[in-house]
Amino acid sequence: MDKEEMQVYTIQSQRLDRIEEKLDQMAQAIIALARAEEKISTLAEFNKQQASQVQELINRIDSVEQLVNSNASTVNIINKVFWLIIAGFIAAITWEYIIYLSN
Repeated sequence: MDKEEMQVYTIQSQRLDRIEEKLDQMAQAIIALARAEEKISTLAEFNKQQASQVQELINRIDSVEQLVNSNASTVNIINKVFWLIIAGFIAAITWEYIIYLSN
């Protein structure tokens, strides 16, 4: 091999080294993209699960709200009946007291 052939060989070798280096960088970039895509997919699935759980909680809160409204009306009725009984009891005691005093 003469000097010119050696230079051509060296230049070609350097060029191939640069191409290999760029291919390695591209392979690393492709791997990084695949990992990022996997993370995005995992996060999307997690987000879907969270949305489902939030919807379940909203449904449960709605059920509890309906139950509370039903119980509130029941307690309101019980409260009125209680005060009617107390008022009747006081009226009966007052009536007995008036009858007792008039005798």
